[in-house]
Amino acid sequence: MRILVKVGGAQLEEPGPRAQLARSVAGARRAGHEIVLVHGGGNQIRDLVRRLGLPEQYHEGLRVTDAATADVVLMVLAGLVNKELVHALESAGVRACGLSGADGATFQATKHRAGSRDLGYVGCIGRTDVRLVDTLLRDGLLPVLATAAPLQDGEDAPADRFYNVNADVAAGPLARAVRADALLFLTDVPGVLDAARARIPLLTPARAAALRLAGVISGGMIPKVEAALAALAENPGRVVKIAPAAGPDAVLAALADQTGTRFVEDSA
Repeated sequence: MRILVKVGGAQLEEPGPRAQLARSVAGARRAGHEIVLVHGGGNQIRDLVRRLGLPEQYHEGLRVTDAATADVVLMVLAGLVNKELVHALESAGVRACGLSGADGATFQATKHRAGSRDLGYVGCIGRTDVRLVDTLLRDGLLPVLATAAPLQDGEDAPADRFYNVNADVAAGPLARAVRADALLFLTDVPGVLDAARARIPLLTPARAAALRLAGVISGGMIPKVEAALAALAENPGRVVKIAPAAGPDAVLAALADQTGTRFVEDSA
């Protein structure tokens, strides 16, 4: 099975969780799965932006990214976070290669449009070319994708900087591009919970909408669920789950029915 794993947050900030994640990936590889990792690094970007004294603005959960912040995004995502994750994987016995969108033209960005609000260098996944990813997988390496990318040709927007692509939003299109059989959003929650705080094993778009309307899905869970639903729409019939990242076998555990929340299409 080819699995795209999206990671972020606590799994990337500290050596311990990063090493545990790498060991869980190594276990999934030993079980015969092909893995592609996609990561963000919002907390690390925030830390460096503040240390540099740059302004911070957000719109609907997305960072407004001016030219200076775009440079920070590229340095943090394709540099610091990506290479620390690659090193953790190598230390766990997994041959890995870190990529941005520019490497092999693996993916390019289109400018994100937010009505009349200009978010600057914020993008969505545009054109993809996964030949480099396929080559790495064929040669036994694990691609680690940082979601920073150059603007694709033909866009009516500045092309002098890399664009900041939200990793949750990028996961669905990238899973489709690499022909993943499963997309796992590994995070710091056990899955989507109902009003009684019990894990929901299967979640349809209709029920998700009802739970959000009732206030059960709220706060930081909203963008996670939105990203998973968008990924399901991009990858119909594939396994799409939100599952916990903690544990020595998090990747394999996330494939099991008793772990996390799987998103499925509404019944006809």
